[in-house]
Amino acid sequence: MGSFSIWHWLVVLLVVLLLFGSGKISGLMGDLAKGIKSFKHNIKEDQADASMEAQAQGQSQPAGSIQGPAAASSTAQATSAQNTPPRPGA
Repeated sequence: MGSFSIWHWLVVLLVVLLLFGSGKISGLMGDLAKGIKSFKHNIKEDQADASMEAQAQGQSQPAGSIQGPAAASSTAQATSAQNTPPRPGA
């Protein structure tokens, strides 16, 4: 009990061939191959559709903006000026 020897596998293979026949097994393998090809084709179509939609919407560049050093320092100065309490006598 445990592992099967080569003779066990040969008997199982012979029984499967007798029950289904070689034509039915090759037909099943052909159907499996067609399914895999169809799946790959649909995945490529979905990726192409998504990239075409992004180009049509003008989103070929990533969304968001990154401020340069000059814009960041002026923004930081404006923010600190707003957060500073007014000076007495001014």
